[in-house]
Amino acid sequence: MTYEPYEPTDVELRQLLDRYLAQWNEPDPDRRAGLIRQVWSPDAVQVLVNPPEEIREGAARYGIAAPPLVVRGHDAFDARVRHAYERFVAPGWYVFELDGEPLRQAGAAASFTWVMRDRADGSVAGSGFDVLTFAADARIRTDHQFVA
Repeated sequence: MTYEPYEPTDVELRQLLDRYLAQWNEPDPDRRAGLIRQVWSPDAVQVLVNPPEEIREGAARYGIAAPPLVVRGHDAFDARVRHAYERFVAPGWYVFELDGEPLRQAGAAASFTWVMRDRADGSVAGSGFDVLTFAADARIRTDHQFVA
């Protein structure tokens, strides 16, 4: 299968990122699942390039480098997003937001920074940087995520 890079328009990219962030903040499981299907192509892959510290430490105990964590397909995204929602958003602690404007990258890719903002005082509790490529239907095909 040949991959033809797709570059969404500025409007398509902004709408996609709005839905991308909305999926992490959506309380209704059915609407969240709908957003996931709007955001990710059916064969999409997300690579968490720098796994959490406890995973890196566990791998180091066995003398191996921590592997990147990979999420593939809608069912896996449902589980990933649900877990993040339940852990960070549902308790009322945080909300995920875009931080600045997306940037165009070579090869029809785009990158953006997001923050996890504390609802109580507005401080930033976490952040990440994602690099995306797109399927022909303007959904995400690949996402390489770096969490700070």
